[in-house]
Amino acid sequence: MTVQPQEVVLRTKGLAKRFGSITAVDGLDLEVRRGEVVGLLGPNGAGKSTTIGMVLGLITPTAGTAEVLGRDVGVRREDALAGVGAMLEVTSFYPYLSGRDNLAAVALLRGGGALARVDPLLTRLGLAQRGASKFRTYSLGMRQRLGIASTLLADPALVILDEPANGLDPAGQREIRELIRELASENRGVLLASHLLYEVEQVCDRVLVIKKGKLIASGTLAEVTRGGSSYFEIVVGDKARAAQILRGLGVKEIRETPTGLDVVAEAERGAELNRALASAGVYASALIPRASSLEDVFIELTEPEAPSAPPAS
Repeated sequence: MTVQPQEVVLRTKGLAKRFGSITAVDGLDLEVRRGEVVGLLGPNGAGKSTTIGMVLGLITPTAGTAEVLGRDVGVRREDALAGVGAMLEVTSFYPYLSGRDNLAAVALLRGGGALARVDPLLTRLGLAQRGASKFRTYSLGMRQRLGIASTLLADPALVILDEPANGLDPAGQREIRELIRELASENRGVLLASHLLYEVEQVCDRVLVIKKGKLIASGTLAEVTRGGSSYFEIVVGDKARAAQILRGLGVKEIRETPTGLDVVAEAERGAELNRALASAGVYASALIPRASSLEDVFIELTEPEAPSAPPAS
């Protein structure tokens, strides 16, 4: 059972980064609390990796601050990051060292009681039997699990995971998903950057959607998807005639399916659409309202803007 979110473990205020004339992150405010998993979503180039880089002190912000447990990363980087475990998309380990020796090397850098956690973490991540094997012999799933083990060596309050399930098969994705929920249940805050929207729906308590460096949507999954378009799944035989009638009612988004049509329309228009079809002699055997999925909303929010029309001559 997830612990009720309480203490803020990560807070950014007006975080911004410009590279010359390019604004990668633009005034980003976000929070992650203990006991919750927060998804950081956005299309390629949205600023996710730059944001994580600033949180970890790897990139210097142009403006704004990032705080971990109330400590400003830009002022007290070492103190702030003592409470952070992070796995970036590309996990680097020594290929000719064993998994255990790789973890031990990281533990020596972290100090404290990290070295004593090596074997327990290998066991927890299902790597105990392969701890003595060279890293280069590990499968992709094993490499990802070793990367997550390395993030937990310092017993962090904040865990940052960048595409942890990337490239894994469904069984591996499920393992990672279950582990992420376990981390939150241990009263840690988890910031998860992922393009696997189904995984995000399964594991995240809240999501943050960024586009061109700006936060464009945030909230629980229910709150974010409520802002998307609703649609109806219509089971009908004469698809062409049904589509013609619906377009006459101002319905602009109509997609043909194997069994009929999917139409984007306000939820309260269901009865109106059904009556119009029936009045024209087109009978739908089913008209089913559907809520937008996270994928629907994500595409709707992040689709490229249409180019501006040229001025009239």
